[in-house]
Amino acid sequence: MSKDTVSIHGIWASRWVFILAATGSAVGLGNIWKFPYMTGMYGGGAFVLVYLVCIALIGLPVMLAETLLGRRGRQSPVNTLSTLARCSGASERWSWAAVMGMIGALLILSFYSVVAGWALDYILGMVRGEFSGIDGAGAGQRFGGLTSDPVRLTIWHSLFMLLTAWVIARGVVAGLERTLRILMPLLFVLLLALLGYSMTTGHFMEGVRFLFDFDLAKVPDGILAAMGHAFFTLSVGVGSIMVFGAYMPRKASIGSTVLTVGLLDTVVALTAGMALFPVVFAAGLQPNEGPGLMFVTLPIAFGNIAGGNVFGVVFFLLVTVAAWSSAISMLEPAVAFFVERTGRSRGQVTSVIALLCWVVGLGTVLSFNLLADARFFVTDADGWHLYRWTSEGGMTFFESIDYLTSRIMLPLGGLLFVLFAGWVLDRDVFRDELALRHQRLFSLVYSLLRYVAPAGILIILVTELSK
Repeated sequence: MSKDTVSIHGIWASRWVFILAATGSAVGLGNIWKFPYMTGMYGGGAFVLVYLVCIALIGLPVMLAETLLGRRGRQSPVNTLSTLARCSGASERWSWAAVMGMIGALLILSFYSVVAGWALDYILGMVRGEFSGIDGAGAGQRFGGLTSDPVRLTIWHSLFMLLTAWVIARGVVAGLERTLRILMPLLFVLLLALLGYSMTTGHFMEGVRFLFDFDLAKVPDGILAAMGHAFFTLSVGVGSIMVFGAYMPRKASIGSTVLTVGLLDTVVALTAGMALFPVVFAAGLQPNEGPGLMFVTLPIAFGNIAGGNVFGVVFFLLVTVAAWSSAISMLEPAVAFFVERTGRSRGQVTSVIALLCWVVGLGTVLSFNLLADARFFVTDADGWHLYRWTSEGGMTFFESIDYLTSRIMLPLGGLLFVLFAGWVLDRDVFRDELALRHQRLFSLVYSLLRYVAPAGILIILVTELSK
């Protein structure tokens, strides 16, 4: 396939637009709470160093592989792998890796939209002053009241899905590029505003110590966590980066661009930690892992310190922007594929796919209330059951989709992408796209892609399945 082929969907104006797009895809809800929390729990600065090594050995090689394949193929991930496999004399069945990634991205989007809807609801709550002086019991009841109301959840889920579909329907330049040029600078502005506020709480250094105290003794327990997060945080394994790579300018350096995205993703996560934990400590609270930090602990903190309501709005705007930029990247691979396959307009294709995602998302909405006792993969005294109506054991619809995508589909997709790039794609094609001047550096990158990254992903896959 000619390296001068141009995508029918359009092309980014510059490499920096790709950086904004890829960073927007990578920066999501996990950056806001999960990585800062893990850093504090697993050795602070020592964990950050381990994490950066894992990013270099696992995360970045997968992102590089996706970007390289996308730019060479200039199509949706499914058609890219099919075309490149045919050109390399391999089976076109490799395209099924991208099909799995595309389905995985849509499944993630279906519940991601619901969770992002919580942030929209909390923006309104902060504006109304609902959290002023709130205590732990009140914050828990507020969150429980939201998740137990299927109508309210559906309204926010619908609004967020419409926002995402609107961007995709407008196209690569008019929709994706123009939106990301606004969203990503806005994300950084909101993050810096929150960081500036945290410096006024009187607990900024306490938050910094929580994040960066160098404790080597805690590192061994966090190595697997660092490996897993290094893979998942860069939004690889579903084809989002591959389709963004298809719109990447020919002259842009893939190596330096991917490295920049990895650094920005890490900087955002650490800055979020420095911005949030001082607020938590200022309210006399302790950080908790998971949604509880975003939707219970932080609202208490914002509701009980000076200026908290205003910066609570800033925080949940930040969460919404991060979620929106990630959601856009999840919808694009499927839309690009079906536009290529059917010849229909982006607006028509986006409407159908977004509607299907919305319908699947209703399963997540109802799994918190009316269908909370509809459980899958249940093991009880009667044996194993694919589905059973019970209040104990098994997984809800939301938990099942989360498990399927995060523990199986994402790492398996990432593994297949690096194996294709390292073992199926012609070595000269790889060298031509990567365009590294130094042979030793090329050999190092190629070895990471062929041996180290696949081994690391296999460890992640086995670890996730054994949990």
